[in-house]
Amino acid sequence: MKIYSVKAASNMFKRISIKHVVMPAILLAGISANLALAQMPKAQVGNLIKKVEDGVDQFRDYLDKRGETAKNATPPAQTQRGRQPTEAQKNNAKVRKDALDDSLDDLNKSTNRLRRKFDATDNWSTTKSEVQKVVDDARLVNQALTKGNYGTEAARLWGVLRNGINDLARAYAITPLAV
Repeated sequence: MKIYSVKAASNMFKRISIKHVVMPAILLAGISANLALAQMPKAQVGNLIKKVEDGVDQFRDYLDKRGETAKNATPPAQTQRGRQPTEAQKNNAKVRKDALDDSLDDLNKSTNRLRRKFDATDNWSTTKSEVQKVVDDARLVNQALTKGNYGTEAARLWGVLRNGINDLARAYAITPLAV
């Protein structure tokens, strides 16, 4: 018969409790979360999709209005030190703006595709690949926004849209966008 010290017995009990109590609890929590997601009504998921569609439209409208306002401004743009921007700076800004426009176009197309596929099916969980595409396109918009300075209103609108996309991603058990 082996005699264990109190410390050894305590360590053994900790290992047993982690293996036999904590791990099954984590697995059951994950399974119950997936079951809860699968039981979400189609109408509720439809509302999440509508929220994302509206957010994309609002964000696009804001950027279009912002661009029109900038074009109508009479004084030429200046740098922080009062100098005129160089051609390289102008080209860099145009490249960033084009990247944002392209990624926002892709996001708009993927949300439209999601809506068409979602409306045509009774089982909303079959549209998971379309939601993954929306999330992937949103990541590209997020990257384009972080490379440029678009102001606080753009950041606010993107934050609302990003939260809507994350809610939709969670409904489909897809990894949401980083904040």
